[in-house]
Amino acid sequence: MNRLLQQMTIVALATGSAPVLPCALAQGKITTPNLVLGVQAIGGKYQFTEEPALVETAEVVAELGASSFKFALRVPKGHAEIHSVADLVRKDPSYLRVLGMPFRDFLMWVDAREEGAWAKGLDPEQAVREYRQVYELSVHLLKAFDGTGKRFYLGHWEGDNMLRPDGIGKAGDAAMSDDARVRGFTDWLKIRQQAVDDAKRDTPHHDVEVWHYTEVNHPTISLLENRPSLANTVLPQVDIDFVSYSAYDSQSDPERLKRVLDYLQSQLKAKPALEGRRRVFIGEYGFWVRKDGEVKNSPEEQKSRSLTVIRAGLEWGCPFILYWQLYNNELDADGTHRGFWMIDDQGVKQPIYETHRSFYARARQWYEGKTPGPEVDEAFRHAALEWIE
Repeated sequence: MNRLLQQMTIVALATGSAPVLPCALAQGKITTPNLVLGVQAIGGKYQFTEEPALVETAEVVAELGASSFKFALRVPKGHAEIHSVADLVRKDPSYLRVLGMPFRDFLMWVDAREEGAWAKGLDPEQAVREYRQVYELSVHLLKAFDGTGKRFYLGHWEGDNMLRPDGIGKAGDAAMSDDARVRGFTDWLKIRQQAVDDAKRDTPHHDVEVWHYTEVNHPTISLLENRPSLANTVLPQVDIDFVSYSAYDSQSDPERLKRVLDYLQSQLKAKPALEGRRRVFIGEYGFWVRKDGEVKNSPEEQKSRSLTVIRAGLEWGCPFILYWQLYNNELDADGTHRGFWMIDDQGVKQPIYETHRSFYARARQWYEGKTPGPEVDEAFRHAALEWIE
């Protein structure tokens, strides 16, 4: 890896001049605090306007009152002008509009075309390409949004599903015993983290942040059964900034959920820049309304079960608690929507939508006249728990 990191330095010196977008610099400073609760819009199966889907959903989430937005950043195939994720945010009109919206925090699945290249071990050429993509993106964000107060979190989809394509059955443990596969994924994360760290080192900036995260989705089998997962085979080896937890394996048990959050925090390496901070967030949680023709939750049950997750995340101190999702993205075989939504396919806003809308209104009112900071933000969480009750 040492020779590879030398190559990374050469790439950094060669690519550290991403152009600055005047439209980004023209924005006012974001003063909204992190309101913790959030929602994402990835792969929705319907929409209601002629706007690009990404723009429509971002506008709906902004109108809802959220301070954060989570979405996918994927390089399209066959596009003559878009060759990298940095190109995407510099040139694509939809991404330009979304990143210019008044969100404080942007959380992104960054697919730089090397996402599966590590499966047989990450070779040097693949590593250089991945590094270049993430480095250029990070430099661009730091320059274009310098002084705006915005925060960017670059990550990926559920890492255990990437590592364990056969699932979490006992047979799936075989994938985790593949040394080349685990090493490749570990190296892939290290390269991405190095790219973010180097970009921040090389790029003068103030009041803008770029962070890197990995997402886990099967940590409970490591905590309770001592079985291999990303949490105990990969996470202790990487100097990652944050961990996103796709929390479906513990979301129905708040005490277990908090135990898993503790466990993931304990697996992280110390980072001086993040000392004393909670570095694990709930990157996904949510509840079907129906599946395979069977009703799983009424709209009110969907709301009440979600409130249980929100309460546990606030008590633990998660920096984000992100609901899956704005528009449903899963269909049964007959085309019926399963109901992972805040707004259904007929445009009806569900109870969980109203939960978030009223929360944001109350939160913004609470913060009026206060300066966000560790003590104020902690007081906000205590107040928010009272509203949830």
